[in-house]
Amino acid sequence: MDPRMRYDDAARETSDALADWWASYILKDETSHQIAEFLLKHHKYVDCPGDPLPVFDTLSTGAFNTALQMKFARSPGVIIRFPLPGAIMFPEEKLRNEVAIMRLIRDQTTIPVPFVIHSGTKRESPAGLGPFIIMDTIEHTMDMVDKLKTPGRPNGERNILDPNISIAELQTMYKSLARILISLSKLSYNSIGSLRQIDDFTWHVADRPLSLHLNELVRLGTLPCSKLPLPGTTFETASSYFDTLAELHISHLISQRNDSIESTDDCRRKFIARLLFRRIVQDETLRAQWVTHENGPFPLWCDDFRPGNVLVDNDVNITGVVDWEFSYTAPVEFSHAPPWWLLLEKPEYWPQGLDDWCIEYEKRLDVFLVAMMECESEKEGERLGKSQTLADAMRKSWASGDFWIMYAARNNFAFDAIYWSKIDKRFFGETDSEDLGDVWKSRVHLLRPDEQEFIERQVVLKMEAMETRELAWDADGLTLDAMELMMSTKGSS
Repeated sequence: MDPRMRYDDAARETSDALADWWASYILKDETSHQIAEFLLKHHKYVDCPGDPLPVFDTLSTGAFNTALQMKFARSPGVIIRFPLPGAIMFPEEKLRNEVAIMRLIRDQTTIPVPFVIHSGTKRESPAGLGPFIIMDTIEHTMDMVDKLKTPGRPNGERNILDPNISIAELQTMYKSLARILISLSKLSYNSIGSLRQIDDFTWHVADRPLSLHLNELVRLGTLPCSKLPLPGTTFETASSYFDTLAELHISHLISQRNDSIESTDDCRRKFIARLLFRRIVQDETLRAQWVTHENGPFPLWCDDFRPGNVLVDNDVNITGVVDWEFSYTAPVEFSHAPPWWLLLEKPEYWPQGLDDWCIEYEKRLDVFLVAMMECESEKEGERLGKSQTLADAMRKSWASGDFWIMYAARNNFAFDAIYWSKIDKRFFGETDSEDLGDVWKSRVHLLRPDEQEFIERQVVLKMEAMETRELAWDADGLTLDAMELMMSTKGSS
């Protein structure tokens, strides 16, 4: 069994081509000149006496954003950042959420985040390039991955934790990251969703939780936006949110036109896993084994928090934490699961397979939990609530297997191997099959007749869809506009 479900390659190729073209287009002389003038207009230090003309250059193009930087000799630099068309499916919503979260974190924690100078919509942006954030530069030497990763790996290879890193050095960095997780867990609300800022001192949950996996389901899984929670939707209980995630797994498999299955049996196996996962979520007796904080309060959660987004100086002191766009209040169980990034690499990409990932992960988990306990001991005077004491909760989540439910719920493309390896047996018992890829055959009898009929109808439809390579992409307006512009510029060149 493959460790992960393939992306829709037609969608991925279009997304990558558009993002690559956009990163070049935005640096054209005419466009970059308009951006520079726009930054000078909004930069709060522009009137500093004697400040020479700024230097304007590209900072970076990442997975989801393009950032450009203006440097000054006598005042702090400034960054403008745009979502990448083709990479971000909900650019206006994403940016609005990120600005609210950055201001909340800056106001109510000691986590260093960029100061937001100005933000706006596509209509308000220079050259109509898209929604934007203007923020201060954070001085740093590197990100934390540079200190944690195995040195000397060839370019293009995915980072993994340096196996020779000292325990003392690792624990110091883990401790810095643990403090951030503790701070986030203390920001809790009575419902699940994205936050809006009401005034200088007040935020509330007002919109659907725009997660990283929702973006990727539309971008790489060709899920229609109509299948997502509607804008403005919030969740009052953990079980209602988990139910939505379980339904999204099913909708995703139905909707992804290309590359989602390999054969009729693979199709059956994938649908059976998703239907049984939904049962684990919806059955009260099964759900009671792993949902322990049904009514919250629900802490702040960032899908993309990881060492690569933590900026540090030469002494590995944290100078800033960036990329907060996929942040929302989430079930307590998310925060109670230990972070996947202790090895830097995700389990579904581990070269030696899932079992080896678990062996190596447990070694580092012990180090991380010691670091977390030391941080929580430092916080005793701040009276952490029961749901905010993370070290013991993380240990229990890993030991019970709750970690894998949280991971599978949030990671659609990694779902199948994790479900059959780590979840199925816990709830439905042992089977006689020695081949993990055949366990599904022993689970068919657990399905209702209507579920079995549903699967067989889907097998026929999915096999028919495999015969074509059509792009079925429910792209946003910014992406569609960029696609049209890309085609027109290529046609005139």
